[in-house]
Amino acid sequence: MKIHMIAALAAVTLPLSGTAANAAVDPIDSPELTKNELYAAGPLPRTKCAEKRLRPGDKKQARAYVSAVVACLDKTWGRHLAKAGVDFAKLRVKHYSRIPKKYCGMDVGKEDAQIWYCDRTKTLAVQVGKSWLEETDDLWLFQLTSAMYGMHVQQLTGITDAHNDEPYDGEAELREQSRRANLQTECLAGAFLKSVWPLKGRNSRDFRELLSLMRGDGRKDERWLGKTANVRAWIKRGFATGDPKSCNTWSASSSRVA
Repeated sequence: MKIHMIAALAAVTLPLSGTAANAAVDPIDSPELTKNELYAAGPLPRTKCAEKRLRPGDKKQARAYVSAVVACLDKTWGRHLAKAGVDFAKLRVKHYSRIPKKYCGMDVGKEDAQIWYCDRTKTLAVQVGKSWLEETDDLWLFQLTSAMYGMHVQQLTGITDAHNDEPYDGEAELREQSRRANLQTECLAGAFLKSVWPLKGRNSRDFRELLSLMRGDGRKDERWLGKTANVRAWIKRGFATGDPKSCNTWSASSSRVA
């Protein structure tokens, strides 16, 4: 089973189906992953995205915030994927007080705040909790939502299916593939942020604060996400160019996806 996680202060997991086979070449050579049409359409189109007000502890505002960011993402990615010749479908958002224990075939934990992407229904399940709402003046929730949308982009472009079909030889290679997928979503989120930058009332200090908030795998973790330095590096890479081509983690060396 392949696990695709978003690196964030609150852990988010998304299991993906997969089967073991002979060892894959490293870096990966699958053209659906390394030469995907996602990379050929240039930088994301410049658009405007207005952040909704978000007060600490206000779940209703947080839900509206996430939905508004997704609407901006739909607009930007819809235009980009059309240019790339990819059929586009908007991401559905469903807010829950408590996400069902079995969601989209996945086992949901008991954390008070969670967010899951179901590729089968192209739906983002959002459960806003207090742990996300203690401090709300940063870009963390914006990045989290954008990175989760990155999974939707991977699904639409065939990257998810190609990832599931990619052979692997042992746990270490399986985890590296998962890190490639996760780090790509973080980079795509950085590229999207660049396409709407500057957000009203935001400046470079906000971006630096965002990077400081991002966390990857700890020393004792199982290494599904990527180490913190690499999570931050891929976000910076996407933000520097605003171009999904810069987010081709599948062609990157193993050290850059460690």
